Amino acid sequence: MVELIYAATISFLVCIITGPFLIEWFKHLEFGQQIRKVGPERHLQKAGIPTMGGIIIILAVLISTLVMADLTLEIILALFVTIGYGVLGLLDDSIKIIIGRSKGLSGWQKIVGQVVIAFILAWLVVTQLDIGTIIIVPYLDQTINLGQWFIPFVILVVVGSSNAVNLTDGLDGLASGVTIIVTITYAFIAFEFGALQLSIFAAAIAGACLGFSWFNSHPAQVFMGDTGSLALGGALASIAVLTQTELLLMIIGGVYVIEAVSVMMQVTYFKLTGGQRIFKMSPIHHHFEEEGWEEAKIVIRFWILAVILSLVGLLGLSSIG
Repeated sequence: MVELIYAATISFLVCIITGPFLIEWFKHLEFGQQIRKVGPERHLQKAGIPTMGGIIIILAVLISTLVMADLTLEIILALFVTIGYGVLGLLDDSIKIIIGRSKGLSGWQKIVGQVVIAFILAWLVVTQLDIGTIIIVPYLDQTINLGQWFIPFVILVVVGSSNAVNLTDGLDGLASGVTIIVTITYAFIAFEFGALQLSIFAAAIAGACLGFSWFNSHPAQVFMGDTGSLALGGALASIAVLTQTELLLMIIGGVYVIEAVSVMMQVTYFKLTGGQRIFKMSPIHHHFEEEGWEEAKIVIRFWILAVILSLVGLLGLSSIG
């Protein structure tokens, strides 16, 4: 257990030490956030705040993991997905900033890159690890062998997770705070499963997000951007895949799921009804903003929800024999 504390502490300190320097560097390079006009009006005042802060998180996780964890294939795969998705996010953020196009990479460019990375993870899990094609069904103390459907399932989980975290990253401290809670939960799960190295990796992510929150808390000095949100989503999904708890991730990471589903519901309803909306704005945290909730109140209540969902998820873990 002491290794987890060290891993979280190292990544936290890396963020705290490197954060001010990198934030000033981002400012010097004029790597400011491009705010889309379709968002809440109050967000327009956030224009120009440095983005690409995910570099701070990825650097902290990488250093902490390399110092504290053994380079098993599981750790190599987890780092590969994290850094791979981070690079995709970095390209997306770079286009937004350098070209000035708020949408960054096109949708298909993102998806192709995400699918390729997720496919490599799934393929190596099947061919190089003892996990096989089995996933755990929480609460029922059962497993399912997905067989030929395992690789498409993993791709869906990894791509879905990364984009769900990306959608959650819309308020100061929201995505980083929720991810602290989710990764602490997964550090415990991996430890209970005897996957110490993955537990260390999860603890490193929690520590990095905690350190990043020092600068990202309201009012934010820096945003993680797609660099951070895509990387964190990929990291969480890789831990879930490598512990066979993909279904449990949907519960523990339920805040991400709610955010993603709110967008899908909004888009679908908008198209079916010719312009009508379910929510005032999506993702759903923007709906509460439009209802008049203060940003800090929304963030804290979503953190509380993340804690509750993590506890519910742990009940599913307790049923696994």
